[in-house]
Amino acid sequence: MTPRKRLMGVGATLLAGSLVLSACGGGIGEQTEGDSEAVITVSSGEPQNPLIPSDTNEVYGGLVVRNIFSGLVYYDVNGAVQNEIAASIESDDNVTWTITIEDGWTFTDGTDVTAQSFVDAWNWGAYGPNAANLTYFYEPIEGYDEVQVPVDEDGEPTGEDPEAETMSGLEVVSDTEFTVTLKQPESDFPVRLGYTAFFPLPEVFFEDPEAFGEAPVSNGPYTLTEWDHDTAITVEPNPDYAGDRVPQNGGVEFLAYTDEDSAYNDLLANNLDIVTNVPASAFATFEEDLGDRAVNQPAAVTQVINVPEYVEDFQGEAGLLRRQAISMAIDREGITETVYDGARTPASDFTNPVINGWSDDIPGSEVLEYNPEEAGSLWEQAEEMDPLGDDYTLFIASNADSDHQSWIDPACNTIREALGIECEFDAYPVFDEFLEARDNREIKGLFRGGWQADYPAMSNFLGPIYGTGAGSNDMDYSSEEFDAKLTEGNAAETPEEATEIYKEAQEILFQDMPGIPLWYYNTTAGYSEAVDNVEFGWDSDPILYQVTKSE
Repeated sequence: MTPRKRLMGVGATLLAGSLVLSACGGGIGEQTEGDSEAVITVSSGEPQNPLIPSDTNEVYGGLVVRNIFSGLVYYDVNGAVQNEIAASIESDDNVTWTITIEDGWTFTDGTDVTAQSFVDAWNWGAYGPNAANLTYFYEPIEGYDEVQVPVDEDGEPTGEDPEAETMSGLEVVSDTEFTVTLKQPESDFPVRLGYTAFFPLPEVFFEDPEAFGEAPVSNGPYTLTEWDHDTAITVEPNPDYAGDRVPQNGGVEFLAYTDEDSAYNDLLANNLDIVTNVPASAFATFEEDLGDRAVNQPAAVTQVINVPEYVEDFQGEAGLLRRQAISMAIDREGITETVYDGARTPASDFTNPVINGWSDDIPGSEVLEYNPEEAGSLWEQAEEMDPLGDDYTLFIASNADSDHQSWIDPACNTIREALGIECEFDAYPVFDEFLEARDNREIKGLFRGGWQADYPAMSNFLGPIYGTGAGSNDMDYSSEEFDAKLTEGNAAETPEEATEIYKEAQEILFQDMPGIPLWYYNTTAGYSEAVDNVEFGWDSDPILYQVTKSE
């Protein structure tokens, strides 16, 4: 969603420990020979939005965008930041950052990648009327507030235009240099710059963003050749790519499956090269089925049930008691063992163990422990305050084109038993329809919220989801106290100080329960006999440029 000395003090990695890259093919330094002209096929789905970097905030579109665009830096297989277009990212005070880019980079239309390409792209993404999904990520930059649509005291748009069209904190110095001035010191700012929000855009984008989103002009390892909606996206190697991630294959075809069992069966038949998510039905057997082609490793991915603030049943004091009751009514350990065969780990916080700073002893986290008796008591207390009635049904919404019913059904079973209410899976046929319902505030109960890290930092599991007005805050949660803690943590002088502040921010989340953490993911994936050099990264994405077809 996805930290060198050359990035001015940013550590070589922000991961909690070495990932166990089990059952993977050869690494980059030990690739076997293969067919460099063959196209690799990957299980995927239909992106929700046009393929514009600052407007793409879901996994299907994100995987494509990260392969056709290049940014200042990228994250390697272990989550360490590597310079790509950036020659240097420097600051004396962590407020004003001077970014110098390498000369010689071009977009696929032949135009140069310049400092202006970054500044213009970030300004477009931040400008309120453009309503880009990743607008929140530009918030630390000076002048961000002035490019937002003014709102009244209730937070409603006034209909007035923003005070400015561009952020004052961005300044082009030359074709290869620009400066970024932040509102406050933020030492981890360079770590974020590998995320799609910070990718550059060519001049042609601004002429017709809608058309561009269907056929992007990019600058990454691959270039898009065809988007057959709801069927496949095809990319081919970009011959003018100037970086280190040079494709070792003839391209990638992202196939839009609507059923993960079908994708897995195609993999077993060697009719599909890479499955990015093994279905729950195969968890007990996939490692035996695939042997050393099975992948089962920790990933910076967390699953929660989010609670929309606009659903009246969960508002006020009674609503908070219901949130706590539902959390304590879910048998996380039982579900992760029986449904996922141990490939998920019950959550004990809002972040993820792969990320440095993770802790399993946040005050308030006891609400994540399975306690049906206490859950029932809390629900009864809520009923005394604000009765919902004996015929109340709790709905948990998710997309049906993945295997989420496999855990929602048993979760509903333990909720029924503990709370004495009905509970049902509110199914949306495909992922993009589910996301549209979330965006349009149409969910009638709770909804599943999976989070794949954009960059390897604790803050990425907090601000983009629960910060006021954040692009993935589809619950409309807002807490001045929580926002202040995020700001304080971002300004911390050391990673250790930031970690303690982010823990305090999580205490606030446990008090309010805008989301109910469920479990941490392992990457459970696999590949066919037809490919070599397959690795999955810290964030669960396959490293596609190095994959080769077997000879």
